[in-house]
Amino acid sequence: IIGFGTYECKLCLTLHTNEANYLAHTQGKKHQAGLARRAAMEAKLARKEGETDVMMPLTMAASKAGNMEAKIRIGRPGYEVSKSRCPENNARCLTFELHYPELDDARNRQPRHRFMSAYEQRVEAPDKNYQYLLVACEPYETVAFKIPNEPIDRGEGRFVTNWDVDRKVFTLTLHFLEGQTGSNKNSDVQ
Repeated sequence: IIGFGTYECKLCLTLHTNEANYLAHTQGKKHQAGLARRAAMEAKLARKEGETDVMMPLTMAASKAGNMEAKIRIGRPGYEVSKSRCPENNARCLTFELHYPELDDARNRQPRHRFMSAYEQRVEAPDKNYQYLLVACEPYETVAFKIPNEPIDRGEGRFVTNWDVDRKVFTLTLHFLEGQTGSNKNSDVQ
């Protein structure tokens, strides 16, 4: 898994938005051809090195990966949520401010966010009236905010993110489009 909610096939160098898409990819022609290529390459390498077990290089690599340190989670970041209205058009506005004080390499690591449908999550029963805003930054736990499932205004200055490297504070401000209902189709990783 790369980022939150994104799956990567390292064999084919492809990214997938959900698990179902990734699983479908693993059954497809491109992935199967990649597996066949890798098996042929490993067999050739095994013959060259005189090994009898074709999977030997793969199992050795897996055991080396198992010896690596497990990622340590710090916990949840501190956060503040503010509700307001836009003075121009009276649209509802939400501001999320997340604090990452224990982050060591703030210059090289920036929090990522994405929107998740109520049907993607497995914590609560799905409710079509809500969606989730997820914010992730290793080694902190991912935080999810339950927000109304209404279209979000992506216009200039209406959807803003900011990563303050010195204070280690991530701010995300969003405005809802007033007078419109329906599901939000913005589920990409930012």
